[in-house]
Amino acid sequence: MGFSRTVPALPVRDMPAAIAFYETRYGFDVIHADEGFARLERDDAQVHLWLAGDTGWRVRPDLAERPIVSGAEDFLAGTASCRIDVDSADEVFAEMQAAGVLHYTHGSGAKATTWGTREVDTLDLDGNLLTFVERLA
Repeated sequence: MGFSRTVPALPVRDMPAAIAFYETRYGFDVIHADEGFARLERDDAQVHLWLAGDTGWRVRPDLAERPIVSGAEDFLAGTASCRIDVDSADEVFAEMQAAGVLHYTHGSGAKATTWGTREVDTLDLDGNLLTFVERLA
């Protein structure tokens, strides 16, 4: 038995806005979309988005007695991360810089790591972290 490709599933607050962001800023194509789920692809990479849009917990009078349990609360959006393998971190850096999605701590180029990669950190509309990784070894 062997493992192969993984597909991240990221929580978002507003599905139409998130889809538009992934299309225009990241260059993904929409393969499927409905009100609660979207499947996006670019080259061999795939990302799934799921709606974390439950705001009912904010006004619930019994919040102290009953835990929040829907699993789709809006505070979940922006708490996820994923890593996407790429051929050239420099090319991705230039594209993501032009798209305005670089993580606010990013410097002037792809970051070299001590574990043999060059990486580009970005944030989506909700604050989910997408790291693009060029493997050197």
